[in-house]
Amino acid sequence: MTSKANSIKLFSISTPPMRAFHLTWMAFFVCFFAWFACAPLMPVIKGEFHLSVAQIANINIAAVAITIIVRLIVGPLCDHFGPRKTYTGLLLLGAIPVIGVAFAQSYESFLLFRLGIGAVGASFVITQYHTSVMFAPKVVGTANAASAGWGNAGGGAAQAAMPLLMGAMVMAGVSETMGWRAALIVPGVLMIIMAGVYYRYTQDCPEGNYSDMRAAGIPIEGGKKGGWDSFKLAAVNHRVWMLFITYGACFGIEIFIHNIAATYYVDHFGFSIKSAGLAAGTFGLLALFARALGGWISDKAALRGDLNSRVTLLFVMMIGEGAGLLWFANADGATYAVIAMLTFGLFTHMACGATYALVPFVDKRALGGVAGIIGAGGNVGAVAAGFLMKGLGNTQQTLSVLGVVVAISALCALAARFSSEAMESAAMPSKIAA
Repeated sequence: MTSKANSIKLFSISTPPMRAFHLTWMAFFVCFFAWFACAPLMPVIKGEFHLSVAQIANINIAAVAITIIVRLIVGPLCDHFGPRKTYTGLLLLGAIPVIGVAFAQSYESFLLFRLGIGAVGASFVITQYHTSVMFAPKVVGTANAASAGWGNAGGGAAQAAMPLLMGAMVMAGVSETMGWRAALIVPGVLMIIMAGVYYRYTQDCPEGNYSDMRAAGIPIEGGKKGGWDSFKLAAVNHRVWMLFITYGACFGIEIFIHNIAATYYVDHFGFSIKSAGLAAGTFGLLALFARALGGWISDKAALRGDLNSRVTLLFVMMIGEGAGLLWFANADGATYAVIAMLTFGLFTHMACGATYALVPFVDKRALGGVAGIIGAGGNVGAVAAGFLMKGLGNTQQTLSVLGVVVAISALCALAARFSSEAMESAAMPSKIAA
């Protein structure tokens, strides 16, 4: 028997699962805020460094490219070292480029720091891992989706807050050039503070920390060993790669929109930087409830049906995302564009939540590997979207093509259906000595 939580008591921090739940979404919020802090300031940065369209595309690609590699690594690291140490390390190391970007003096140095900041996006995998080992199957979908969704909202908060923070710096008497630089130091400092809090107040699983449990001979659920073994187990499972594609088509689109929305509203609809940041921020702030809603509906669907009910739900949500994205791409006026963005954003966030409501059931022996590979799929999708925009040179055309691609990729969700034997295996508790 494990002491995984069978319910989510939002206003409690008295148990290890609930402390992990709250601190993991807070850490993820800080990381996402830092990851996308540059995006709403790009119109100003673009002018200072005299960036071309191709250079901006390169910066957007760099912001998500390195995350692919780091997500593949941190999943197995969680199996081996535990999510507590892995998250603390990522927060501390990630703060270096986050603070460093404020000191960039050229396009090349800015690009290098932006590449480094991308590693912070791997925080998502640790967040999903930590809640997956803390909560029982009946609520794990909701726990995963809520923690990820509230953390994702950090991206929306950055879109809205960073222009205001820069404005406050300018009002205090500094130049605009110094204003955006000073503003970008703030998220780096927050990451350092969060690292200390996370290490002090969380543990790896309900029974304790992995290192202590292994030393005491206490078995760890699924016999997690981590490292290459975890990655190999996950890599031979076809459902992992089907969900890799679907996550690329929902979370990848989410990241892409975070990076281009503010600039799109400025260039295409004539918004001011503050207005564009607020409009783009609403997309990210949908994560406060929409991703959790996707996970909650998935849990309810599974209780009424079976594991494949989660799969069918994901398919429906992705069809809705594709249709909404096509609407956004062809919206004539600013008002319709914002409404369309919120509509397809709702489906996008819900599809993300529904995807990670499936992750804990794919292969319990390699939870870190599964979470890492599927999480990396989101960034592969974002990078692919970035290259597509660079190739087409037109944001509207890019959005239209992506809408069609998302709708087609929904078929991969159906290809991830579970056989009767696989559903029985997913439902069985697995305790093997590590």
